[in-house]
Amino acid sequence: MKGFLIPLVGAVSLLAACTSEAVLRIDVTERVVSRDYLGNGVEWDPYDEAEAWGAEVSDADWAKLFERLDFMRPGYVRCMINSPYRYYDARTGRYDRTRNLASLRRLLQYCQDRGITVAYGEYNPPTWEMKDSQQWVEMSVDYLNFLVCDLGFDCIRYFIIFNEPDGNWASTNGDYGLWSSMLWRFDAELSRYPDLKRKVSFAAPDVVAGYRNPASEYDAAGWVSQSAQEFDARIGIYDVHSYPGQYEVRSGSYAGKLRNIRAAVPAGKRLILGEAGYKYSAPEDSLLKAEYDRRVVGHPFTRGSDCNMLCYDYFYGLDMPLLAMEVMNNGLSGVAAWMLDDAMHSNGDSGRTEDVKIWGMWNILGEEVFGDASQEALRPWYYTWSLMCRYFPAGSEILACEAPQREGLRAVAARKEGAYSVAAVNFSSEPYDIEITLPEDLAGGMLYRYTEEDRACDERGLPVPCERNISGRTFRTTLPAESFVLLTNIPVGEIPGQADPRTTAGR
Repeated sequence: MKGFLIPLVGAVSLLAACTSEAVLRIDVTERVVSRDYLGNGVEWDPYDEAEAWGAEVSDADWAKLFERLDFMRPGYVRCMINSPYRYYDARTGRYDRTRNLASLRRLLQYCQDRGITVAYGEYNPPTWEMKDSQQWVEMSVDYLNFLVCDLGFDCIRYFIIFNEPDGNWASTNGDYGLWSSMLWRFDAELSRYPDLKRKVSFAAPDVVAGYRNPASEYDAAGWVSQSAQEFDARIGIYDVHSYPGQYEVRSGSYAGKLRNIRAAVPAGKRLILGEAGYKYSAPEDSLLKAEYDRRVVGHPFTRGSDCNMLCYDYFYGLDMPLLAMEVMNNGLSGVAAWMLDDAMHSNGDSGRTEDVKIWGMWNILGEEVFGDASQEALRPWYYTWSLMCRYFPAGSEILACEAPQREGLRAVAARKEGAYSVAAVNFSSEPYDIEITLPEDLAGGMLYRYTEEDRACDERGLPVPCERNISGRTFRTTLPAESFVLLTNIPVGEIPGQADPRTTAGR
């Protein structure tokens, strides 16, 4: 992959760049871009289809999932269900809120125990014909009340009533009027459960940035603007999805799209990317798309109809934190990576194991369902995404960085309770010497570095620092070509059974 993404440069050129390039200073300022950051996180859906595949997630696999998430520390999780796999039996039309509950309950218990905010919802109504059904409204809200109030999962703070209602793939087919009328009806039903209404508000409108359904009267910014005018008092957090191309993000043009949508959000309210990843449909990404298409041909468990076949590659571990940096530096309040685990979905949730959605950091059912245990291994982008979650925690202030304009160089900084994190990515073919300056002295700092040839891990593959005990107001290091670094002294509380990275030796 690296060979066709960025032209190779000779050793002489690299040496010249190292010796002639001045040190690039990244100044972390006191200017706050956004306060009370919700955090970076993941889409983690509760393995609706696993039982249909004949392989529930085992206790050993749950333990593996929890170990990896315990390091990641997502600030929030987007968790969506398909009701025919849960409370609604499509064969009988019967509602049963205890049906197939175990995996959802286990996922939510994890989030509850660790204080992770959950945005929960339903991809679609139980059947397409029920998109405007009062029966669905009543079942859906009763089920939400069962989860939040009866079972005690008040980690669920936000409720999503349709997934991507602007899409021509959604039951709403971009009909804002239908979506609007249903939100009013869901809100009225929530009012019948006062304790639930107090605990949960809507995440809306959950539409797709950069997409316009010809059948819809609004683009994504228009959906946000209209929902703000109509429902702002009922919307707890504004939510859009985004799947830009690599060129769009690396060129810097993506930032304007984010700012345009952010401008439609009322003052004092937060905007998140509820789903985010990369798609390679733009002409500038044609080489990436060609490689994607090559990998899909004859693949044993995907037709590639809804995948990112490049999520296995090293460079994706640069592009995903870069996307998060754009989110953070442009005034948004969080981003959830689509997605945690390939085992969560087949295309269209059809149950077809030959057409799963490959987007994740692993496939936890690689051995049991797909006959390939190697799919359960960590993919490279887990390394950087876990750090962007862990060290930009909920409640942080995102601070503006001042840095020289250099090809491929981006940075982001946060402060929480007097401690700091600074991440920088270099997606160019030239190395840079950088100097990070902070508003005040750092104490007990750590540095993580991600390169294709060298990234420190423990025996489980989890990141460990390459430098420790960093102090002072300035820090100088090398940012190699196609690399990522993160400097931090933000403390992370211990979880039983998890080693402290400050004392864990790398390998």
